[in-house]
Amino acid sequence: MESRDVPTIGWQRVVHFIDESAGLNAIISVHDATLGPGCGGCRIYPYENFEAALVDVKKLSRGMTFKNALGGIPFGGGKAVIIADPKTDKTPELLRAFGAAVDSLGGLYYTAEDSGVTEADMETIRSVTPYAAGVDKGGIGGNPSPFTARGVWRGVQASARYKLGAASLEGLHISILGVGAVGMELARLIHEEGGRLTVADVNPAAVDEARQRFGADVASPEDAIAIDADIFSTCALGGSINVDTVERLKAKVVAGAANNQLKTPDMGARLQERGVLYAPDYVINAAGVISVGLEITGRWSKIEMTRRIDKIGDTLTEIFDRAKQENRPTGEVADELALEVIARGRKAA
Repeated sequence: MESRDVPTIGWQRVVHFIDESAGLNAIISVHDATLGPGCGGCRIYPYENFEAALVDVKKLSRGMTFKNALGGIPFGGGKAVIIADPKTDKTPELLRAFGAAVDSLGGLYYTAEDSGVTEADMETIRSVTPYAAGVDKGGIGGNPSPFTARGVWRGVQASARYKLGAASLEGLHISILGVGAVGMELARLIHEEGGRLTVADVNPAAVDEARQRFGADVASPEDAIAIDADIFSTCALGGSINVDTVERLKAKVVAGAANNQLKTPDMGARLQERGVLYAPDYVINAAGVISVGLEITGRWSKIEMTRRIDKIGDTLTEIFDRAKQENRPTGEVADELALEVIARGRKAA
């Protein structure tokens, strides 16, 4: 296996790994390790080129720094991407090669599931390195997707209470962009609470499943943001709120599971100007990595996970209140809170 460090100002370490015999072309990025080793999932995606993958993994690892800080787990921000198509290129050899790449960092980075990676894949990766989590061990831990979905559901509830004065999601219309593992589970929770759903996804089978199971209306991925809904919940890849889409948004709340939902930082200010409440992505979607963090540290329990998931709504409400009082975008306030946590960790070190 070949590896090279990619000089990146502001990131602790970014490493490019290539193992031609296994078909591995991966980047592991650790943004900040003030609070502990980098921790975050591995994404398998057919990026157009190395530069596109590098931009994504850097953004994702930086987001994990803030997510882990506000999630209250002793880890810094880390992320990995494998440049491949998970449907056609993923093999046991590729996964084991990735595990060897993770292991070579000696504990600087812990990996787990993300888009294109399953719990079974993590079992294969764990056969090579102990620095992997998200695997069920006797009812402890496991695939973080259901926990992420439940945390987002609680965040959607908190956002609806704050902006719409809604005691529950019953009767509210939620447009979900992306019904993969997290989005589908979120749709189920919203449906069971009595919410009305419109779903969109590039995968027709996923859309059809949501339509059949939940009676969801269907929109194209391009039009999901323009649905006249109460809440827009983006659970696909990042960047759905951008200069080309923000003016088409009709919902008064943006609350979803996707990472890096705002294509550029100024989108937070634009949402605020338009009177749209934005639930910062790394706050609302933190339950999955919280589960991974508790699993790694041996503190995982159903009681603790329930407590942490329920706290996501409280954290969001605190951010909403502070943003309103200071007339600032919610994402800006969330960043500030996370930086305060990191600063305290740096001072204590």
